[in-house]
Amino acid sequence: MDFFWVALGGAIGATSRYALSLWLLKPHTVFPWSTWTINLVGCLLAGVFFALSQRYSILQQQPRLFFMVGILGGFTTFSSFGLETFQLLKQGHLNVALSYVLSSVLFGLVLLVAAFVLTELLLNSR
Repeated sequence: MDFFWVALGGAIGATSRYALSLWLLKPHTVFPWSTWTINLVGCLLAGVFFALSQRYSILQQQPRLFFMVGILGGFTTFSSFGLETFQLLKQGHLNVALSYVLSSVLFGLVLLVAAFVLTELLLNSR
């Protein structure tokens, strides 16, 4: 049954990523804004869910598989991130590739931590 929850979540996450990438504005620059935005949103959501799962144990088994492994695993795009970084490097855009990698990792981590802390603060204020 666990595989079902991961597969269902993955389908939802992947189709959500595709829909969001079509919806996002794509400025005419070499920086891969759609993937960058999707990965940062995924980090933000991971922080919120992790804080909630620490507070509510019911979110730690199948709901975690469904949301974290399935939805967010299908939604975020590490393989696209790697491919786009490689393509930037191959095209000679070293500065853009470095800014993409550093900003994705740093902002992603900051958003995840901030979402976790804010969610915990909101939960504790109840």
